[in-house]
Amino acid sequence: MSELEGSKSHSLSIQGQEDSERAEAEVGIEDKSAQKEVGWENDDDPENPQNWTLSKKAINIGIVCILAFVTPMASSTIGPAIPLVVSDLHETRKPVVALVVSIYVLGFAFGPLVTSPLSELYGRRLIYNISNVVHLAFTIGCALAPNMAVLIVFRFIAGCFGATSLNVAGGSIADQVPLAKRGAVMTGLFAGIFLGPVIGPVIGGFLAQGAGWRWIFWLLVIMIGVMTVLTFFFLTESHGQTILRRKAERLNKENPDAYSVPVANVRAVLLRAILRPMRMLIRSPIVTGLSIYLALIYGYLYLLFTTFSTVFADQYGFDTGILGLAFLGLGVGMIVALAVLSWLSDWLQEKSTKKHGESKPEYRLLPLIFGIPFLPIGLFGYGWTAQYAEHWMVPIFFTSLAGVGLIFSFVPTQIYMVDAFTKYAASALAATSVVRSIFGGCLPIAGLPMYSTLGYGWGNSLLGFLAIIASVAPFLFLKYGEKLRTKYEVSFD
Repeated sequence: MSELEGSKSHSLSIQGQEDSERAEAEVGIEDKSAQKEVGWENDDDPENPQNWTLSKKAINIGIVCILAFVTPMASSTIGPAIPLVVSDLHETRKPVVALVVSIYVLGFAFGPLVTSPLSELYGRRLIYNISNVVHLAFTIGCALAPNMAVLIVFRFIAGCFGATSLNVAGGSIADQVPLAKRGAVMTGLFAGIFLGPVIGPVIGGFLAQGAGWRWIFWLLVIMIGVMTVLTFFFLTESHGQTILRRKAERLNKENPDAYSVPVANVRAVLLRAILRPMRMLIRSPIVTGLSIYLALIYGYLYLLFTTFSTVFADQYGFDTGILGLAFLGLGVGMIVALAVLSWLSDWLQEKSTKKHGESKPEYRLLPLIFGIPFLPIGLFGYGWTAQYAEHWMVPIFFTSLAGVGLIFSFVPTQIYMVDAFTKYAASALAATSVVRSIFGGCLPIAGLPMYSTLGYGWGNSLLGFLAIIASVAPFLFLKYGEKLRTKYEVSFD
């Protein structure tokens, strides 16, 4: 907590002593009783992002959704080209080779711990722009990397800043979209997040075969560069507190010191903001439980990506060009699941609210139950049909079922985080990102020895049995979620 630094003539309290103390604790506000607090003019204030025109919302949400598509696409695009990277950079150590893909995902765990809470302090737009520039710079570094060590380090840093869009985007949508309509829009966001890693290898396989692996990164440079320009010129600030702070500063130019403007004790506020995701992860059991559950699901996703490059090359003779097409089964399953969830999430929320007479974030978790059977069935089927080299369409079909299960597990929990922690949605998503990204980055490395020992049949069966055990979790979240959320509510002051 910061202390009151003085009672200077240009500062005053916000709505009395009690509110002043709370405001001071959050942003170090100084006090003066003559000033007014700036707020929205009325419920229809056009400056409020909730009241923006449909076209303005579409532009802003469209930009953040595309950013959230490009980053995960960059995580897997290099997958089919790994043999070419290994040959060109003369690297033979298998753990190091596996890091080329997974190190980027590990960046997702650390970058948002800083960028997400800062977006709740300094606004979304500034953090997007800074992250885009750094992401672009280190992707260029990847394209020019002279050796494997440089490539891995640059991939990690690019992942740290690229992940901003994956977590801050949820906060941006919460800024602009009311709760009743948020499910469909959030589903659109996660369509990009999940389809990016599926489409990436399709592009990467053909591009690497025709132009070399470095052109994969040059393509990403072009895409990130275009989005950097679009974000800078067309993205509007949507964070309500940031908009009101700037409004107060603008009005004070016309009538000096008439309105209270938060003056941050920068050191205290930054520390509190950066620690916020970890406080949520440690102190909120529902955040901790959902994060662990998501970690397992997310780890499965990238473990499947890792096996595709081996299974369909060794068992079915796919070359570098068509190897990426093996990922499309997973993508088809995800698209079907996302289409269903875009309607189902809001429908269940509305129906449950009418039935119980109140709206609760826990209603967003109801779709978890529908997806429980798909993941283990998909894993069992994929593993054994690949083990016995059944026609390549059969294991691809089972990966589509796994894709349905992954989406029905992942998306409802993320929407829940946004609804339950709307003001601090970006920090809540960052908290879940820490654990799941570590699993997503490390599990594929551990998975390769597992498949070497157990084979694809028993290896995937082991994962399937773990998925069955984990299927108990959604029922526990539904039964105890509200109690855990309210009893262990995390204070952010």
